[in-house]
Amino acid sequence: MAHDHSGEHHDHSGGDHDHDHHDHGHDHHDHDHGHGHGHSHGHGHVHAPKDFGRAFLIGIVLNAGFVGIEAVYGVLSNSLALLADAGHNLSDVLGLLLAWGATVLVKKAPTNRYTYGLRSTSILAALINAVLLLTVTGGIAWEAISRFGHPDNIDSTTVIIVASIGFVINISTALLFMSGRKGDLNVRAAFAHMAGDAAISLGVVIAGFAIMFTGWQWLDPVVSLVIAALVIMGTWGLLHDSVNLTLHACPQGIDPSQVRQFLESLDGVTEVHDLHIWGMSTTETALSAHLAMPSGLPGDAFHKTVSDQLKEKFGIDHPTIQIELLDSGQSCKLAAAHVV
Repeated sequence: MAHDHSGEHHDHSGGDHDHDHHDHGHDHHDHDHGHGHGHSHGHGHVHAPKDFGRAFLIGIVLNAGFVGIEAVYGVLSNSLALLADAGHNLSDVLGLLLAWGATVLVKKAPTNRYTYGLRSTSILAALINAVLLLTVTGGIAWEAISRFGHPDNIDSTTVIIVASIGFVINISTALLFMSGRKGDLNVRAAFAHMAGDAAISLGVVIAGFAIMFTGWQWLDPVVSLVIAALVIMGTWGLLHDSVNLTLHACPQGIDPSQVRQFLESLDGVTEVHDLHIWGMSTTETALSAHLAMPSGLPGDAFHKTVSDQLKEKFGIDHPTIQIELLDSGQSCKLAAAHVV
């Protein structure tokens, strides 16, 4: 059995070089997954622009400062809606820190122990971010429900002013991440959270005006529950995708059956088995497969062509292919579909 690795012409030996190499080949691919070339595209073919480190820093500084302001005035105005939004924004700041840290760690060079480098830290950051958001939101919802029995008087003017500032900060931060939201789960999460926060802040402003003109203090816990529901709805997809990537599921947007059909259609290939597709990080996809080619070893040109087409058609960055000649009379022990 001969072994060949079609992914070897990709340079995976160093983090910075690796990301530079990918960046200048993907500008023309910045579109929704599942469109173009008649194939589903994975999350690996679009990479976050290089200035997202600065975007994360700006977002963290702006939102951390606003969390402090919102928490203080939430207490002074006796508004649970403001405190709920402050808690949510604090979890977003921690999430931005996690995501920013992951963007640094994924560039670390591979070592003898971590042969993929630390690319998977981006997946862990997305998962922790989702769990953190859901935990904080649960606490907000519980406090809101307990307030229905004894609604407090709210300083609606303070609520309106502070929430308006929050809207401006959140919408500005969301715009920093808009261009990269399709290519990286962590950047998508940052964009979704900031855009959601902007909508929530606008809702708090509206609630403040409603309380001011009607005197309905119960609107404050109602708005808090609406905030909690919106956060859960927005976070569920992030949790789902990050858990799937943690379990080495095929990334969203890639159809394994289409990948198999493509490999089976290659000249000289009579069988494809032991096919695996998984996320190395939130932006890079790996593949391994056994190709039965009784006619003989295809050569380096075949491997380069296959690797380039897997990248172009499916966004798969790191393919590793084993060629089997079937000349020994012994079948591959991994040929059965149920064997891993």
